[in-house]
Amino acid sequence: MQEPLLGAEGPDYDTFPEKPPPSPGDRARVGTLQNKRVFLATFAAVLGNFSFGYALVYTSPVIPALERSLDPDLHLTKSQASWFGSVFTLGAAAGGLSAMILNDLLGRKLSIMFSAVPSAAGYALMAGAHGLWMLLLGRTLTGFAGGLTAACIPVYVSEIAPPGVRGALGATPQLMAVFGSLSLYALGLLLPWRWLAVAGEAPVLIMILLLSFMPNSPRFLLSRGRDEEALRALAWLRGTDVDVHWEFEQIQDNVRRQSSRVSWAEARAPHVCRPITVALLMRLLQQLTGITPILVYLQSIFDSTAVLLPPKDDAAIVGAVRLLSVLIAALTMDLAGRKVLLFVSAAIMFAANLTLGLYIHFGPRPLSPNSTAGLESESWGDLAQPLAAPAGYLTLVPLLATMLFIMAGYAVGWGPITWLLMSEVLPLRARGVASGLCVLASWLTAFVLTKSFLPVVSTFGLQVPFFFFAAICLVSLVFTGCCVPETKGRSLEQIESFFRTGRRSFLR
Repeated sequence: MQEPLLGAEGPDYDTFPEKPPPSPGDRARVGTLQNKRVFLATFAAVLGNFSFGYALVYTSPVIPALERSLDPDLHLTKSQASWFGSVFTLGAAAGGLSAMILNDLLGRKLSIMFSAVPSAAGYALMAGAHGLWMLLLGRTLTGFAGGLTAACIPVYVSEIAPPGVRGALGATPQLMAVFGSLSLYALGLLLPWRWLAVAGEAPVLIMILLLSFMPNSPRFLLSRGRDEEALRALAWLRGTDVDVHWEFEQIQDNVRRQSSRVSWAEARAPHVCRPITVALLMRLLQQLTGITPILVYLQSIFDSTAVLLPPKDDAAIVGAVRLLSVLIAALTMDLAGRKVLLFVSAAIMFAANLTLGLYIHFGPRPLSPNSTAGLESESWGDLAQPLAAPAGYLTLVPLLATMLFIMAGYAVGWGPITWLLMSEVLPLRARGVASGLCVLASWLTAFVLTKSFLPVVSTFGLQVPFFFFAAICLVSLVFTGCCVPETKGRSLEQIESFFRTGRRSFLR
């Protein structure tokens, strides 16, 4: 009898050898027919990630605009700007916490649809804001929706996707989040800040409309005893001409063996706690690389360094480069493998963060931030005014290093793969709760980083956060080599089998 996950390559390996796998002809048909509907269902779901990415970087062009506002009710001080930038992550943490319940109570699809309510309300509050409290509440609500979708959408996509394209589809949540951010940067060049909030309503409404016609996850339906509905959902996703009974029986067998929710005692078992720990640490390390404060304060960072191009243009360029790189990662993830891309990603992020830190420390810079008076009442752009005459092409270093960090670093590996691996390695019985826990921990970490970023810059200088982010990237390299399994081409049932058997050969 074959041993699970030992030396087998590709999606043809069978963890459950009692029944023969589909013939190559059947697999070819699956690859051509199923994906059209899987892609449609995936697109409908990841519109929630588009809205999340849009809302995450909403503050990038808005904070500078409100710092210059003549309206005393909307003018932001440095302290208020830090809250406006960071409160989104508190809402996201609350959304991740709610996902621990809603993911299994309502199901993946309905939880994603529910996120539209706080998202639409949040954008409406920011569009009509006439005071700081409306801005903060709007950011919190859009953050809550983002945290909920961040926990639910990767699970939904991984559960409806076949192994052969799960890597590519698993990258789409990050891809759409990046596209949402790019859209915000681009619209920020054209629209005032209130209309940016109005524009954010559109993807939310389209998501609700499309998801109304999509099926729920077959695995979730089976876990609720709705077998006939699960079979119909799987048949719809794979195409009417594809025989789905073999795949359905595999999923059904796995669900039956995990029919009850995991208890706290069982959660301490290695085959449950190990994948949860891996997913949790990956989400923490992802945030600690510095991606959230960099994106939230991107335009302000360029405002505070000597750059050759206007900061708004720099932010839009970074957004476009980020989208391209995530698209490349989505196409190569099932070819190169997850671990290779994680290694390359962490190494490049280390080099980029170190370069930024060294440039800020030794390159063109103003007086020390410590010598600036009245920091609490001044805009963050005043903390480190660029030199009046930038020193030629050397001033392209911040832009190029940021592009390297995002394009060849974060967006190729630690951005999309972290979301994908979270949904792949978590055991089915704990998937809803554990994904919410991962998102909760991730966004609490993001809140600490975004809230403390401006005070750290004021006290120690802008270079210090980047040196810290570079050190975390080195930790990520070690963690990837020691703890992260390669899941390329494996079914979710095979991945669970690995954590039960603990065979090291799977990691090669």
